[in-house]
Amino acid sequence: MNSELVDKIARAVLYEGYILYPYRTSALKNRQRWNFGVLYPEAWAIGQTGSDRSYFQMECLALGGAHSHLNVTLRFLQVVERGAGVQCWQEAIEGSVPIHDLSFDAIVSNPHREEFSFPAAGRGGAYRQEFLEGEVEIRAVLVQDAVFRISVRVRNTAALEKFTRDEALLRSLASAHAVLTVRDGEFVSQTDPPDPLREAAVGCENVGVWPVLVGEEGAHDMLLGSPIILSDYPQIAPESSGDLFDGTEIDEILSLRILTMTDAEKAEMRQSDERAKEILDRLEANPAEHLMQLHGAIRGMRSQLGIDLRNASSAWAEAPQSTSTRISGIDVKKGDRVRLRPGKRADIFDTLLDGRTAVVEAIEQDYEDNVHVAVVIEDDPGRDLGEMRQAGHRFFFSGSEIEPIPSDSSGCDIDL
Repeated sequence: MNSELVDKIARAVLYEGYILYPYRTSALKNRQRWNFGVLYPEAWAIGQTGSDRSYFQMECLALGGAHSHLNVTLRFLQVVERGAGVQCWQEAIEGSVPIHDLSFDAIVSNPHREEFSFPAAGRGGAYRQEFLEGEVEIRAVLVQDAVFRISVRVRNTAALEKFTRDEALLRSLASAHAVLTVRDGEFVSQTDPPDPLREAAVGCENVGVWPVLVGEEGAHDMLLGSPIILSDYPQIAPESSGDLFDGTEIDEILSLRILTMTDAEKAEMRQSDERAKEILDRLEANPAEHLMQLHGAIRGMRSQLGIDLRNASSAWAEAPQSTSTRISGIDVKKGDRVRLRPGKRADIFDTLLDGRTAVVEAIEQDYEDNVHVAVVIEDDPGRDLGEMRQAGHRFFFSGSEIEPIPSDSSGCDIDL
């Protein structure tokens, strides 16, 4: 069990959407938060016509027997309120309910129910935390020989006196999800179950969360009941240096946007939330090399040259400089001068770059096995940024959209 890897994924789920760019209280998107995995008080959820609910249910298949045991950990954020009036801001503290060492046989015959509560604090002051309570029910059903359907149902049982969304949120479990581990047994993928268990997997009912295998790929000892859509074995990119509270976004784009904020915008960001302040402090302290690590990493692909393109810049550095590839009948290698002849006219750049001279920076292959020539414009004042693989100074063309500029016998390029 790779607990560090699982903790990173669970933390990303926990804080997904906690606060979004531009990370300021004045931003409209940060006035209506807590959109993922919120379990409201039942009195609020019953009165709503949308997707607001007071419970989630996670069901999955597990292989095991008399010696198999289950651990379940409910994780969530408890919403707390700081300030008052127009300066009011909702923050959160982490909460968890661990339930350990439940034997499969025991929860088949006697479902496990456990109540939990978290006390109120700070009433009447600048910090307000309301009483929170709920219930976890865990049961198992033997569906085939040595195959169990495990069910985890989490319900918010908190009372609600004032029927407003903010009041309901203060008594809600935000970003609620569950982490399951098994000893002397293994979980079955709910996304891609083996054929003999496919019908039984279809019989599992999941509401508000979806179970995915987590940990090292191929491991079957841990499941995450996620309120956001994930595939089995999700991963946080190793290039990411910390939380941006938007694990489905691109770290590079967010980082660059944050760094280009005005001083006034940064000051508001620092005052909005301690976690937002930490983002800004971390990014401003990061060396420039950090942004390079975020740009251009490709995994699971190979070029026509047989070069591993998981990191295109290092792949080309390891390749012989004389190595070339043939694209659309043209021999091309890194460093070649070419003339651009865009054929698609897909955007304004296809018009502006027509006839311009460029230098081949790399040759890359996408997931559909299409080969692209990455170029930098020869007379671009920001050419160095293109060579650093920065957006806006590096462009992609097919082999049919470039014309090699030949050299004479002395090695000098001939502009035709």
